[in-house]
Amino acid sequence: MRASQRPAAVVRGAGRYGGHIFPGPARTEGYGGQRMLRLGGTASPGHITVFRGLKTHFQQQGIALDWVLYADYDALVEAFATREIDLAWNGPISYVHIKQRLNDPCRVVAMRDVDINFRTQLFTRRDSSITTLADLKGKRVALGSRGSAQAGLLPYYFLKQHGLDPQRDLAAYTFAEDREPSPLSDERAVVELVLKGAYEAGAVSQRTLEGLTEQGQLMPDTLRVFWSSPGYSHCCFTAHRDLDAGVAQQITDAFISMQYTDRLGKEVLDAEGCQAFVPGITTGWEALESALSEPIR
Repeated sequence: MRASQRPAAVVRGAGRYGGHIFPGPARTEGYGGQRMLRLGGTASPGHITVFRGLKTHFQQQGIALDWVLYADYDALVEAFATREIDLAWNGPISYVHIKQRLNDPCRVVAMRDVDINFRTQLFTRRDSSITTLADLKGKRVALGSRGSAQAGLLPYYFLKQHGLDPQRDLAAYTFAEDREPSPLSDERAVVELVLKGAYEAGAVSQRTLEGLTEQGQLMPDTLRVFWSSPGYSHCCFTAHRDLDAGVAQQITDAFISMQYTDRLGKEVLDAEGCQAFVPGITTGWEALESALSEPIR
């Protein structure tokens, strides 16, 4: 799942498309009269690969599963809240919105291995004089999208928590939406802006910096991380609280049984940028909940 709350594409699925509702497949029975579960996510080419693979894998585990894609996270939240779907593949912001909408922590049945202890990092060029958050006073800072937990909302929130008012203390700060459109992802664009000197510091996820380095797109000696956030939770597969406990455990078991050494497992896990699915937790979103309660100016 992409970190931003804005999917890059809209794909015709058995569900919402462009704000209009298309009828999904009827709620048929699964094996032995078992009720078919429906999984929802946001529309992107990667999710088609993931959801097709999950359906096949769940069938192999004896669980009847169908899936539907929605135009955006708002539609996904609405579908879950109205029980149009049983499971949602949530980004961090949509998970918090569901919790707030239902006043319920829900069941987090699974996560990716990379979704626990996720971290935001602030970085600068290797030759910069910036070594602490306090050094950002009077500097220009590039952030990701406002819809990105790790590169937009949380770094803004963390700066304020450490006594820096972005409006008052920074020479400038911008979100992706404030800048000229870029063909790059919001986080990749932040890295490029800092590299070329348009901004003196930027905020992205630790995962983004590590990924760019591993892929050879970022030389290790060009940038320097000077602050890392505490770990927090990121994306999650969410089920309704009143889902039968036995069924919920079967779902969790099906997720964690997917193996990277298996062809189908590798295809799904590679599409999600991880090595494994792990049992879900319901903690780690507290900072994001606080950030969402404070409007960005």
